[in-house]
Amino acid sequence: MSNKTIGIIIFILIIIMGVFAFMNRDIAKDNREAHENAEIIIKGDGLEAKLTFEEIGQLGEEEFNAVLDTSDSDPKEHKYTGIPLVNIIEEAGITIEDKKQVIIRGIDGYTVAISIQDVMDEDNVYLAYKLNGKLLRSKEEGGSGPYQIIIREDEFSQRWCKFVVEMELK
Repeated sequence: MSNKTIGIIIFILIIIMGVFAFMNRDIAKDNREAHENAEIIIKGDGLEAKLTFEEIGQLGEEEFNAVLDTSDSDPKEHKYTGIPLVNIIEEAGITIEDKKQVIIRGIDGYTVAISIQDVMDEDNVYLAYKLNGKLLRSKEEGGSGPYQIIIREDEFSQRWCKFVVEMELK
């Protein structure tokens, strides 16, 4: 390949990246605002709901223990406070019966898919906002919040998602 051909290919790729960035700017802005305001965006069935921290806190707050096991630390049990994820979905008014999974997105771009069966399992999937009685700190403060998905049955904490801003039912 000649240098001219490589240059044209690079130019086309830059144009494509610019178009995608332009198309996604509103989504990124909405997610950034939700993160800053401690809100969660829930999508599904052609609907979009946004829940505030106050609304979320009224959906059946529970304290629970979960073992955090990371690649750079030994497994350690922590006490979290949060809401069962199924309660959040029900509050958003999105039906769960015909769905297969919930896609969870963090402000940092990390995304996990959780099966509806895992979400429906009692005492398993939570949207946590407190750790050992204290609110989760934001990413900028070195924390994992304001929200974090905790999957208690996930032995190695690999599907936990920090900095949660959006969930979509599919």
